[in-house]
Amino acid sequence: MTANPAAARRSLEGLALGDAFGERWFPLFREPRQSYEDIRARRTPEEPRWHWTDDTALALAIQRVLDEHGAVDQDRLAACFALTFDADPGRGYGYGMHTLLPALLPAPEEWRTLAPDLFDGGSLGNGAAMRVAPLGAWFSDDLELVARQAELSAEVTHAHPQGIAGAVAVATAAALSVRGELDIRAVADRTPEGPVRDGLLRAAGVPFVTEPWKASDLLGNGQRIRADDTVPFAVWSAARHSGDLEAALWATAEGLGDVDTTCAITGGIVAARTGVDAVPPEWLERREALPGKG
Repeated sequence: MTANPAAARRSLEGLALGDAFGERWFPLFREPRQSYEDIRARRTPEEPRWHWTDDTALALAIQRVLDEHGAVDQDRLAACFALTFDADPGRGYGYGMHTLLPALLPAPEEWRTLAPDLFDGGSLGNGAAMRVAPLGAWFSDDLELVARQAELSAEVTHAHPQGIAGAVAVATAAALSVRGELDIRAVADRTPEGPVRDGLLRAAGVPFVTEPWKASDLLGNGQRIRADDTVPFAVWSAARHSGDLEAALWATAEGLGDVDTTCAITGGIVAARTGVDAVPPEWLERREALPGKG
């Protein structure tokens, strides 16, 4: 098993930047119309501090397990997720995680019974997908291993097959990005059958000349918080700007919706190859710092 921690760190930095950047455009900070006008005009958000959300917090938990074990240990990952939530539950976690993660704190191994019971069959939300790009970068030498490790990382919280499929798709996209081979159809080919894969196949047919807002209308922008409503557009945006992180984030933000998550996914995929050095310096200065070495 060959690891690529440098690529994983690049992906993590891009994921956190996309998360914090995307969070600026929520109605908490400005009206949707104003958000769209500012995004189209490429006006950088003025807030002095760009905090990241649960997307990054849980990606950091995955990174911790990879650093410790070199692969996903599901019980340890469940414990890290629970500890991460307990340390700061105000990061924007969804209802399911507010239910599941506190219950895992005293007994992490209980994810096996608790996660499948969420939403009558497990969560098919975008949470497993939003945090997984660095894992894909870590295992990028072996795409089969990427898929299996992504599945393991997803199952702890998202037992529904489509929640898992979203994680496999994003991890695969990040791995292909590291390899300089990012292609939407190639991602779809390695994604389990179902709505996520179907959405990726639709995305593969959307020309890159299409305006991002139109692509998000066709593919979904995460507003439904489902993997199939989130992953296809984020992967399309990443492939459209596979060598330009700044352009990728602006384009993804044009789709609005669950914009911190779509930007986190896109950022994690693109930065797995590019890193974050080419974005405007003030973006990195304003983004909440990450623990560990950059």
